[in-house]
Parts: sequence; C-alpha cells; structure tokens
Amino acid sequence: MRFMMIVKASKDSEAGKMPSEELFSAMGKYNEELMKAGVLLDLSGLQPSSKGARIEFSGGKRTVVDGPFTESKELIAGYWIIQVKSLEEAIEWAKRAPNPQGDSQEGEIEVRQFFELEDFSPSEAVDRAREMERKLAQNR
Repeated sequence: MRFMMIVKASKDSEAGKMPSEELFSAMGKYNEELMKAGVLLDLSGLQPSSKGARIEFSGGKRTVVDGPFTESKELIAGYWIIQVKSLEEAIEWAKRAPNPQGDSQEGEIEVRQFFELEDFSPSEAVDRAREMERKLAQNR
C-alpha cells in the first residue's frame, strides 16, 4: 500500500523561512531511516504558495488564482510517499518523523492512502492507466 505523509504548512514555511540546521539534519536522518527500511518512494519540500497558483473550476470555466493563499493550515509544505503494509505502519512511520515545524511550534503530518488500479473495477480506462504506468516506469 502506498501512502502520502503530508506536511502541513505554517506561517514560517509560507514566509519562505528555511528550516533550522538542526531540523534539516533531523529530517535527513529520518529520510535515511525510511530509505534503509526500503519504504521510501519519494519526498520533497514545496516552495511557499506565493510562488504557486490554483486553478478553480466552475462548470466549464477555469480561473487561475495566483498565490499566496491565506489559510496556511490547509496548505502543504512537503511530503513523503512511502510503501508499507498497512495504515497502522504508515502512522507509525509518521509518528517517528521530527516535528516539521521544529519542537518549539505546533506541526502536523497527515497520512493518506493512494488509490491503486486494483481498487477499480476492470475497464478500458484501467487498462489505459496500466499501460501509462508501464510507459512511465520505462522512462525512469
């Protein structure tokens, strides 16, 4: 099962403030632990929302809204993608992570499971998606 561990943004991350050397080092050690355990698939931090945009859909209309976005509690500052056997195992890994905002502030990591193609009923769309996955794997 694949899970995304989502690091919620803070006022500091939205201001573009880089993590302290201590936090950066702790995250590096944690990332190495995930890699050594063979569960890490991908990870990254994200630039502040001021450097991004949202596309809002209303019927057939699309509107581009430039960042920054006001509610930082709903924004993502970074993520890990891990592959583990259960939600419980994903939660255990998330609990081992350093506080993404540093120990002096409140932080939050959300754990969400990915849909897999096996979750869907057989169809032409699933067959096309499998073919696309195969092609993407070849390009890596």
